[in-house]
Amino acid sequence: MDSFPPAAAIERLCAAVAADGWSVEERFAPPLLVGALRTELRRRDAAGEFHPAGVGRGRARAERPDIRGDRIAWLDETSLSPHERSVWETLERVRAAVNRDSALGLFTLEAHYAIYPPGAFYRRHRDRFRDDDARVLSWVLYLNDAWRAGDGGALRIHLEQGESRDVAPVAGTLVCFLSERFEHEVLPATRERASLSGWFRRRA
Repeated sequence: MDSFPPAAAIERLCAAVAADGWSVEERFAPPLLVGALRTELRRRDAAGEFHPAGVGRGRARAERPDIRGDRIAWLDETSLSPHERSVWETLERVRAAVNRDSALGLFTLEAHYAIYPPGAFYRRHRDRFRDDDARVLSWVLYLNDAWRAGDGGALRIHLEQGESRDVAPVAGTLVCFLSERFEHEVLPATRERASLSGWFRRRA
């Protein structure tokens, strides 16, 4: 399997987060690993582990396909496949490095697979709950092979001064951004869109 991650990728990521609050690392994960994760995603989907994503939490949680149309499956650190374990351990290295450079107090990692069917989207939002500031740094690793510009499905990150950055969900790309600072949205795609995503969290 190819080197994972590429040399200096974590250092570039940390520098970008420290300077700008967000980072995009193309080819962060090698094709063989991305393909293995897609296989794991399919296996979990066939086993019935995916369910419609909701908005809100607790009693306020609701399925709102007019806001969010993906299906998700949460990962449990104690029951990961070898390839999932490889990604998890690398993300833990990212967590430690960001803490070293930016002192964000990142303590734990949470992750889930997400599948967006054709036409599905996620309206503009932040990743923080109103009554819980535990999520500090959001991340997304894309699993979509042979993605083309015309397929759509970009992650749109809303920056300062009304600017935005669209990130195509190309296989192997890792995106990180500060959860409280940046609103973002998932634009509709003409084909199914898959990712592994989650958050680095501080102590509750």
